[in-house]
Amino acid sequence: MNKRISIIVLFLFFIPGLIHAQSTRNRVKEGNKLYSEENYDQALNKFQDALLSDPENEKIQFNVGNTRYQKNKYEEAFQDYQKVIGTEDLNLEQNAYFNLGNTLYRMEKLPESILAYQQALKLNPDDMDAKYNLEYVRRKIKENADKQQQDQQQQNQDQQQDGQKKDQKDEDQKDEDQKDEDQKDEDQQQDQQQQQQAKEENKQKK
Repeated sequence: MNKRISIIVLFLFFIPGLIHAQSTRNRVKEGNKLYSEENYDQALNKFQDALLSDPENEKIQFNVGNTRYQKNKYEEAFQDYQKVIGTEDLNLEQNAYFNLGNTLYRMEKLPESILAYQQALKLNPDDMDAKYNLEYVRRKIKENADKQQQDQQQQNQDQQQDGQKKDQKDEDQKDEDQKDEDQKDEDQQQDQQQQQQAKEENKQKK
């Protein structure tokens, strides 16, 4: 497998953002540093504090989504990226669609992931990472469909074999029951013959 698939796991565009308020800038700067150190819990706290000070800042929202993604909080990251979609910053929106595709992939929503990568490519047709991920997910969907078909065929084959075994078992039981019935009839006939013979012998003695 091409090692570039790691971009689905790890690769996220990260935008520090230029914040006007000094305190907000400091929080974002600290969050960036903590993020680069993979200290995602504290980084998220810093970004969320910064977002409280500037709740309309889409770049901070984007960074919150990235951090939640790294913490495997995919549902929450999905919501963060959705809030960035529609921004006037087309580069930011393109990156949000790309990360949205990664997030949806992790949520096992592969068709939706493809749509997100396609939107990213509409905004930047030269994005090779989005192209690669798009083709990767398409192959994944095909592999899943092929496997599902094989599993269904195997299941049908197993059911057919089980049905044949059951039919054979029923047939064997039917034969066994018939043998028992035939044996009973034979035993009954022998008993009647013995009784008749005994009667005739008694008559001769008299």
